Amino acid sequence: MAKENEDGGKPVERRGRLTVVLALATLISAFGSSFQYGYNVAVVNSPSVFMKQFYNTTYMGRYGRPMEDSFLTLLWSFSVSMYPLGGFFGSLMVAPLVNKLGRKGTLLFNNIFSIVPAVMMGVSEIAKSYEIIIVARVIVGICAGLSSNVVPMYLGELSPKNLRGALGVVPQLFITVGILSAQVLGIRNILGNSTGWPLMLGLTGIPAVIELVLLPFFPESPRYMLIQKGDEKTAKKALQRLRGWENVEEELEEMRLEEQSERAEGRLSVLSLLSQRSLRWQLVSIIIMNMGQQLSGVNAIYYYADSIYATAGVKENDIQYVTVGTGAVNVFMTIAAVFVVEASGRRLLLLCGFGICCAACVVLTVALNFQESVTWMPYISIACVIIYVIGHAIGPSPIPYVVTTEMFRQSARPAAFMVAGSVHWLSNFTVGLIFPFLETGLGPYSFIIFSVICLVTLVYIWLVVPETKSKTFLEICQMFAKRNKLHASIHTQFGGPPAQHISHRGAVPLT
Repeated sequence: MAKENEDGGKPVERRGRLTVVLALATLISAFGSSFQYGYNVAVVNSPSVFMKQFYNTTYMGRYGRPMEDSFLTLLWSFSVSMYPLGGFFGSLMVAPLVNKLGRKGTLLFNNIFSIVPAVMMGVSEIAKSYEIIIVARVIVGICAGLSSNVVPMYLGELSPKNLRGALGVVPQLFITVGILSAQVLGIRNILGNSTGWPLMLGLTGIPAVIELVLLPFFPESPRYMLIQKGDEKTAKKALQRLRGWENVEEELEEMRLEEQSERAEGRLSVLSLLSQRSLRWQLVSIIIMNMGQQLSGVNAIYYYADSIYATAGVKENDIQYVTVGTGAVNVFMTIAAVFVVEASGRRLLLLCGFGICCAACVVLTVALNFQESVTWMPYISIACVIIYVIGHAIGPSPIPYVVTTEMFRQSARPAAFMVAGSVHWLSNFTVGLIFPFLETGLGPYSFIIFSVICLVTLVYIWLVVPETKSKTFLEICQMFAKRNKLHASIHTQFGGPPAQHISHRGAVPLT
């Protein structure tokens, strides 16, 4: 991607552009996979009353007596929490699948885990079986666990480095669009009613079918083809299609360098990733960012939102519209992040995002405590919810995926996503499980715990995480080599000194 200067001087870097092929590959993979993650997070919220009625009626039909409240609560919490548990299992499948089938191949294979449960949930009422819904939630969770890791990896490897951040935020954008779509369809007079909920649950299969039909026409990750498959010809063709020009030699050269430095090692398993001194800080960083993202209280804020709106005097029937409004704010701010991430960088968005969330949690704790005694306090609570959603949408939600792609090179990336994804989904599952007890025991003070988690994550990012925008994967690797107390040098492009490999295993400690 380099071209000569007019005066024949040094080559000027050619900035990658958003070609039609790259844009369509991004939209199709994000809509077909990431959208479903968001949709299935929110899809059971609004029709929960009618689904519980169905559980009770089905039980009554089988055993001739109504279901006990405690058993209904248990079944419902299973229906909700099986989804993040499925997500955890999906994350464990990431590395073997992306290495075997490729990034695009895994996304296509993953559609099975969406279409099958969509049909199961769609026919659950006719089949008079609530067990089908619980099993389907596990399977669609596997789909979300795979897609939440594979889409950012696929797009990160397709993108030129100057667009990698923006395109890396697109999956998160489609997650928020999925949440908003489920909120809109869940409005009582659309599908959030006693007859519409099975169709609402079954609609998740439509994006999967669209992806299954269209994605095969788009290229596999060129980095996967060259570095892991050794197929330079296919990689070159894919790059030419993605970049929209013939001369892709500079990018190919960068990939060859990476291939050389990794050839001795092969692919890293999760165990070898955990034991690598040269990847220690990268690994700690993605674990802390993913834990911070999920344990910062984002699910708790959504859980609390309805009661906050009700206390502020919003009519019960209107709460669903306010919730849709909050979802729309989330989408709008994620769109802003797509356009801002390349200008401001990743680090600033993470710091601002966690800072806003921390402050919003503290003020919300105060506001919830004085809600009864001060008449205007409920409006402060609503403002805190919206400000929190804005803060989370610009940094903590989208950026950890982008940074996970950037911090690791080809051989370590699948295992790194497996670790990041497992932490993400386990943290999600933990919050879902523990928050109801926290709420009972601590009430509004539970948000103080979330503010502390936001603050700790912010301090860690401030001290450890470097800025990665517009840098090649090898340059980022070199930045971390200093922190990991290892010696690494990058071969300068085209006829520089011979490459000294940045080896995960054979790195030399700094003296």
